[in-house]
Amino acid sequence: MNAFDSDFGKQWGLRINGPVFITSSLLIFAILGFAVVSTKQAESLFGLVQDWITTTFGWYYMLVVGGFLFFVLYIAFSRFGTIRLGKDTDRPAYSNGAWFSMLFSAGMGIGLLFYGVAEPVMHFGNPPVGPGETLAAAKQSLLLTFFHWGLHAWAIYIVVGLSIAYFSYRHGLPLTLRSALVPIIGKTRAAGWPGHMVDIFAVLGTLFGVATSLGYGVVQVNAGLNFLFGVERSTTIQVFLIASITGVATISVISGVNRGIKLLSIGNLMMAGLLLGFVFLLGPTLFIMNVFLQNVGDYLGNIIQLTFETYAFRDDTWKSGWTLLYWAWWISWAPFVGMFIARVSKGRTIREFILGVMIIPSVVTFFWMTVFGNTAIQFAMTDTAPALVEAVTTDLPTALFVLLEQFPVQSITTLLAMVVVITFFVTSSDSGSLVIDIITAGGHLDPPAVQRVYWAGMEGAVAATLLLAGGLGALQTAALATALPFTVVMILLCYSLHKSLNKDYPRPKRPHVVPGEPSTRRPQP
Repeated sequence: MNAFDSDFGKQWGLRINGPVFITSSLLIFAILGFAVVSTKQAESLFGLVQDWITTTFGWYYMLVVGGFLFFVLYIAFSRFGTIRLGKDTDRPAYSNGAWFSMLFSAGMGIGLLFYGVAEPVMHFGNPPVGPGETLAAAKQSLLLTFFHWGLHAWAIYIVVGLSIAYFSYRHGLPLTLRSALVPIIGKTRAAGWPGHMVDIFAVLGTLFGVATSLGYGVVQVNAGLNFLFGVERSTTIQVFLIASITGVATISVISGVNRGIKLLSIGNLMMAGLLLGFVFLLGPTLFIMNVFLQNVGDYLGNIIQLTFETYAFRDDTWKSGWTLLYWAWWISWAPFVGMFIARVSKGRTIREFILGVMIIPSVVTFFWMTVFGNTAIQFAMTDTAPALVEAVTTDLPTALFVLLEQFPVQSITTLLAMVVVITFFVTSSDSGSLVIDIITAGGHLDPPAVQRVYWAGMEGAVAATLLLAGGLGALQTAALATALPFTVVMILLCYSLHKSLNKDYPRPKRPHVVPGEPSTRRPQP
C-alpha cells in the first residue's frame, strides 16, 4: 500500500483512491446531467464560456505554452540530460519503434486524419493576414499548421510526462501526477486533498480531452460512411458509432499495454503509413519533397515570432478559433499523454526522452501535413480540383475524403482512411482509460480490469452526451475549460522538477583559490 492508497473498494476487489475516484465521477455525472436535462442552456453556456476564456486568457495561453517549450529545451541540453529515468543500470523496456508507435498514436492520432487536409486548406482559403487562395496564403497555411502541431504541442506533453517519470522512476513514488509536486507541497499534502485536487484536474482534463478527440473521430467516420454507402449523417449515427467503437476499445484496454495497446498502436501506424505512401507516390511527389523542405525552413525561421503572436492590432477571432483552441486541446490531453509516455519510457535518459518525444513525432507530423495539405492546395491552385477549398470549408469532416476522390480506387482508400480513424479512436480511448485508471488507483500500474472498463465507458458517454448537447463546439469548450486551471499545475510541475534536479544533482563546487597562493589550475598554452 503506497502513500496515495485508500481502503475504498477493496472489499469488492477494487484498487481505488476513493476521494479522487468518487469526486471525479460525481463532477463528470453532474456535467453530463446538466447537458442532458438542459441541452439548450448547456449549449448557450458552453459558447459563453469559450468566448470568455479566449478573450480574457488568450495572452496567458500564448505565454505559458512558449514558456513550456523553452523550459524543456533547457532541461534537454543542460547537465541533467544524461540522467536516466530509472536506475542507472535500467534500459528501455520497449524498442524505439514500439515506443514511437505508442506515443504517437496516443499523442496525435485522430487529429491528423481530421485536420491533415482540412487545416491547411482552410488557412489557404482564409488566412489570418492577407487575402486567401494566393501563393502567399499557400505558403502561410502550412507554416501555421506546423506551428499548431509541432514542437509546442509535444513540449506540453513532455512537461507532464518527464515530471511524472522522474519522480516515479528516480524517487520511487507512485506513477501519478501528485508525485511530481512532492518537493513543493510535501508528502503529507500530496497524500491529502491538495494532491487529490491535482489528480482530479488530471482526470477531468484527460476525460474531456479524449472525448473531444473521439467526437472528431466519429464525425469523420460518419462522413466517410456517407461517402461510401450513403449512410445518413446525424448525431444518432455518431452516438451509435461511439458506442460500437468504445466496445472495441474496452476489449483492447482489458488486454493491457503489452498486448492490446502496443499491437493496435503498431498496426494503425502501419495502416496510416500505407495511406500516406499512397497519396505521396500518386500525388505531386517531387513538389511535395521540395515544399516539405521549404515548410520546415519557414517554421524554424518563424517559430519565435509565432510563439508570441497575439494579433493585438487586429481582430483576434482567427487566433481564438485556431491557436488558442489547439493550446487548450494539447493542455487538456497533457495528463493523459504525459502519463502514458511516462508509463512506457522507463530506462531512457532525460535528453533521449525530450528529444525523442519532441522531434520524431513532429517531423512525421510535418511530413503528413505536407503530403495531404500541400497536395490538396496544389490541386486547388492548378484546377485539378477547383471546388476543393469550398467543399472543405463548408463541410470540414469530409476534407480527407474530398481529397481522396481525386485519386484512383477512391472507395478503397476511403475505407482504409476510416479504418485508420477507428483504430486511432480505439488506441486513444484505451490509452486514456488506462491513464485515468492509474490516476484514480493512486498510481498503481495494473489496477483491476473492471476499473478500466468503467473509464472506457465513461469516455464514450462523455463524447456522446456532449455531441448531443452542442456538437463539436461543446467538446471544444470542455477542453478549453479543463485546460485553464491545469496550466497552473503545469507551471508548478516545471518549478518542482527543476528544484528537485538541482537538489539531486548539484553543480560540482569549484576549487577555492586564496589570493596570493599559487593556483592549482593547469596553465593555458
